[in-house]
Amino acid sequence: MSESIDSPPPTLKALVHGFIHDRFQTKTEKLTPDDPVYLKLQQQFEPQTWLADAARRVSQLQVVTHSLKAIHPDAKGTNLYVEPGQLKRDALVGSHCLPSDFEGDVVGNAAALDVYKFLKLQWEGRSLLERALEGDDALVEALSDDRAEAEIWVQAFADIVEPNGTPSSHARGKQLYWLVGDEPGDDANYRLLAPLYATALAHRVYAQVSLNTWFYGDHNKAARKALKEKTPFEGGYTSYLNLAIQKFGGTKPQNISQLNSERGGQNYLLASLPPHWQSRDVYPPMRDAFQTFGRRQEVRRTLDDLKRFLESDPAANRHTRDLRDDLTAMLVDELMLFTFDIHSVPAGWTTDERCQLAVEEQYWLDPGRAELDAEFAEARRQSDWHVAVSARAAQWLNRALNRDSPLNLGDVEHEHWKGRFDGVLKSFRRQLDDLQDALRDDDEDEGAAA
Repeated sequence: MSESIDSPPPTLKALVHGFIHDRFQTKTEKLTPDDPVYLKLQQQFEPQTWLADAARRVSQLQVVTHSLKAIHPDAKGTNLYVEPGQLKRDALVGSHCLPSDFEGDVVGNAAALDVYKFLKLQWEGRSLLERALEGDDALVEALSDDRAEAEIWVQAFADIVEPNGTPSSHARGKQLYWLVGDEPGDDANYRLLAPLYATALAHRVYAQVSLNTWFYGDHNKAARKALKEKTPFEGGYTSYLNLAIQKFGGTKPQNISQLNSERGGQNYLLASLPPHWQSRDVYPPMRDAFQTFGRRQEVRRTLDDLKRFLESDPAANRHTRDLRDDLTAMLVDELMLFTFDIHSVPAGWTTDERCQLAVEEQYWLDPGRAELDAEFAEARRQSDWHVAVSARAAQWLNRALNRDSPLNLGDVEHEHWKGRFDGVLKSFRRQLDDLQDALRDDDEDEGAAA
């Protein structure tokens, strides 16, 4: 009887060759066998050729637990890989708390990430990277019939956790002097520290918070139901009040690290607030949502920065594009903060006779009304309101930049801004709809149980 296509490879060597073959298939799926490009790729993906090239390219990557680029994207100093078990145990939460199956991060050339994917392959409960770090004989035998060659490759793969060159910091990294002696006036009593970002720990925290959010998971759904019905509930529930999101990398999160890219640049920050924090009063816009948005202090400041930069007639190069996109991303982030602020207003405020907002903006800023008005809910579900809002946001930005300015931005710039806003609003709409569907399912379950 033939093996199932889903069955694991019979040997470690078959796993290695299967990975390389799958990469080749992906690269050539739109090519014919007589195509010169196909023949060239066929040579490149011959197992021994690919493995030799991978052992060369792996030096462009480093697996890390603590990274520098999250401190500043232009910093070029040392990153570190430290096994959590090697760290001093402490009562505070830190990287030493990570389990043995923690996920390391990767920094370096994104074009070489296929090598890291290769090293993440699992065989009998251990990754190829773990085996390389141990100098595993089974891995050596699987890579090549020439043992000396295979051992060189294994050592090259193992070096992915080692920093390149002499450990160093950078002018764009954070540095601080820490007093270790008793004489503050004596420079010899200070130690210079260069903090790194605990990226492996941050990724684990992100996964944990995402898994345990108040609105998702059967356990938390049951807890919400008990809270609503004021009945006892075993085990409690998890809720993160005033959770903040810190974004690394702007529009290019992959420039920071692999795990940062997987999170879309998002990193959670737990609240550290005064015990009696009072939020400012929020007043919903009744006539023009973007006029209200444009009056926000941070929006005005970022808009002025972008306008000054564009009016300086910068050179058409990557630096210009990156800075323009970063400033645009800041405006997009501010639009989302504005959205969350307006969502804190009691649902149904758009039914006020004074409200003159376009219906798409009502769908955007008053989603809670859908729980009170079935007709509104159905119309909102059928509408591509996020597309219309993105177009209005781009129109507002063009108009704001052109005001009292020689820029004269037009349709091309409008489409560029629209794409930036639409990418975030589309994702936001999907998350918001998923949340409302989850809450609606809870209510239906309660109704059926009654």
